[in-house]
Amino acid sequence: MALARTRSMALVGVDGHIIEVEAHLGDGPPGLTLVGLPDTALREARDRIRAAVVNSGEHWPEGHITVSLSPASLPKRGSGFDLAIAAAVLAAEGAAPGMPLHSAVVLAELGLDGRTRPVSGVLPAVLAGVRCGHTTFVVARGNAEEAALVPGIKVVAVSSLGELLARLRGEPVTEPPPGDDDSEPQRDAGADADSAAERCPDLADVLGQPVARRAVEIAAAGGHHLMMVGPPGTGKSLLAERLPTVLPRLTAEESIEVTAVHSVAGALPKRSPLITAPPFCAPHHTATRAAIVGGGSTRLRPGCVSLAHRGALFLDEAPEFARGVLDSLRQPLESGEVVVARSAATVCFPARFLLVLAANPCPCGKSGNACTCSSTQRRRYLSRLSGPLVDRVDLKVELQPVAHAELFADRGYAESSATVAQRVARARERAAARLAGTPWTTNASIPGAELRRHFPVAPAALRLLATAVERGEISARGLDRALRVSWTLADLADRPEPAAEDTAYAYALWTGRAQ
Repeated sequence: MALARTRSMALVGVDGHIIEVEAHLGDGPPGLTLVGLPDTALREARDRIRAAVVNSGEHWPEGHITVSLSPASLPKRGSGFDLAIAAAVLAAEGAAPGMPLHSAVVLAELGLDGRTRPVSGVLPAVLAGVRCGHTTFVVARGNAEEAALVPGIKVVAVSSLGELLARLRGEPVTEPPPGDDDSEPQRDAGADADSAAERCPDLADVLGQPVARRAVEIAAAGGHHLMMVGPPGTGKSLLAERLPTVLPRLTAEESIEVTAVHSVAGALPKRSPLITAPPFCAPHHTATRAAIVGGGSTRLRPGCVSLAHRGALFLDEAPEFARGVLDSLRQPLESGEVVVARSAATVCFPARFLLVLAANPCPCGKSGNACTCSSTQRRRYLSRLSGPLVDRVDLKVELQPVAHAELFADRGYAESSATVAQRVARARERAAARLAGTPWTTNASIPGAELRRHFPVAPAALRLLATAVERGEISARGLDRALRVSWTLADLADRPEPAAEDTAYAYALWTGRAQ
């Protein structure tokens, strides 16, 4: 046979596209030509594949080999095509049956010795393959658990090119014992669970900040963005790190969605491919715009806003971030997705996250009489957070230093994350029941026009907000956000609709004057 075909998958962002790999053996000088817009890593596959075939004990064809990756107009990147190309070449040579390969999607990198290596992005690739009607996927053993997350498919895990050929020829296959490819030593699972429980942060660890703890609960219950301002050591970072512990666990659909993004980024945990807890991402203030929103020169990768999808994005020392980086958050905050446009492609990444900003009150970070900053310096420092960005933050809390006596007195009142998480879950259930039949599930996601039209609030409860609007103390966007927070407060209090105290407290949280 002089022509053979296999199938693989190309990823553009988190969207997969079926690629038909055709190998033709023809006359001419020995060599391998790749066509179909391969990138540098894919061009280097020629040398990897030849060495892998020879070291697997197979004969490399003597003539000229042409490998076409179709559709030719779609850019192909990465080393995940290695095994598909090698199988197509050997099938064209007649060393392996071609029909079983044509119906399967093959995804794996090859080492020079013929062993398969895992690649990133297998989960979104398998999901795309299922949407195209494919049910059989050949992957490296390191990707088998990730691929098996998709129900209703057949996953063929191979450790080498030789194993794949043996399966195609119907020869006996000796599977390597579990853990052979793992470079890490085996550890006791019970000990790991105990140590993880000990390391798990808890909201009760933060003492002396009842208003901030309450704001974290409200943020989790309604999906509201949060900003905390206070001197160093008042608990801003502690509160942000504990926010995911009170968020509801991800649903099965959300877990697959989040895991797919982390798979493309190559950020999946090695021993637990499925992400079930809300992610938490805390980039350093020196991060670039591409690192935050996604991008890249050769390969478009998801940024921190997408890695925090369905979880929390924490920007500590927020005024220290570049102004352009902060303003780039405005689009994903509104739409729940980020569009990265480059000359080669335009990619849309999901980015529905809960934003948490933390800032010192001034450049020196000190409080009271110890502060040496002038009023101009303080204004200039906080003005690095643009008005449009701050206007999109529903909850603003000012944290004050806590005295020693307050720390001890608050020990009996600080609730654990488990207790708060139960209230958050009940509040989300009430919101979901109220929003049943709509595209939204949380109060923070409801558009302002739909909120006022379908979920009106009693005029008595709106009196304070109406007065604030007339005085110019709150914008129209701020009014909508305060109304959303008031609905969350009503859900937490198990009230059918917001009362005057809910709208008043929501306004206080929006202005940063909550006590």
